Amino acid sequence: MKKLLSLVLAITLCFGVFGALTSCSDKADYTVGICQLMKHDSLDAATKGFIDSLTAELEKAGKTVEFDTQVPGDANLCSTVINTFVSKNVDLIMANATPALVAAANATASIPVLGTSVTSYSDTFKNGVPDNVSGTSDGVSFESQAQMMIDTLGLKSGDKVGVIYCSNESNSLFQFNAVKAYFDTKGIVTTAYTFSETTELQTVAAKAADESKAIYVPSDNTVSANESVVDTVCTEKKVPVFTSYGGSICYVSLAIDYYQLGVETGKMAAKVLLGEKSVADLGAPDSNVLTPTVQYNEEKCAALGITVPTN
Repeated sequence: MKKLLSLVLAITLCFGVFGALTSCSDKADYTVGICQLMKHDSLDAATKGFIDSLTAELEKAGKTVEFDTQVPGDANLCSTVINTFVSKNVDLIMANATPALVAAANATASIPVLGTSVTSYSDTFKNGVPDNVSGTSDGVSFESQAQMMIDTLGLKSGDKVGVIYCSNESNSLFQFNAVKAYFDTKGIVTTAYTFSETTELQTVAAKAADESKAIYVPSDNTVSANESVVDTVCTEKKVPVFTSYGGSICYVSLAIDYYQLGVETGKMAAKVLLGEKSVADLGAPDSNVLTPTVQYNEEKCAALGITVPTN
């Protein structure tokens, strides 16, 4: 009787919560830890693209993968998440956004680390990108983005552009300096409006809108996660917003597809896990970029009196 009960218990434990039969001894061939800085559309899309792509690539090779996806929600908590991955000795870490990438690079020199939604690896790692780190970049030509604002808004010398970003994000400072350098050549005055706490964003956005002809938002995770604040303020004051990551708050964007960015990162991860390439073979991560596309928000353009090209 005891043997029968043991057998029934063992069979019960082998069923998932939805009744799907699984093997008690089954274990995925690979375990991948994903640290996504915070929730917002762009990062969510990149993570989904990564999971879909890596799963599909490994299935082609007859392999399986288990994902441990964590969203700490704060840059200071990324290290805790990454250290857990290291203690579990995962096969690969995907770091979604710069703070997650920095935490991963600081935590391990042996586990492969792939970043995504990172604008500049060279700016992030001043002394060179670590040997176990590569990935994809969401960088788009800042000169092209700035020129698009000039062309679509008719900006001229002496006009003021406000750039809103979180002072805690190093990549945002890099982007500010890059876009400012181009505007400077056109005589356009570029001013940084920064904040460190999200509670300050509304006040900062209002000041920027009052003092600027247009607003530029770089690929700043904190702003994009709270972009509705900027949208509400700038819509009320009829100040056009341009973001480097796309999104619904801008009148026009020159940005990449973050889901596809994740897909490309997943393909790279598959090559590393399957032993087809080492991390060092993946090339300079800043060159692993996608071609951006132009998208006009017709509703925003109509409200601002901006003509949308017909071709």
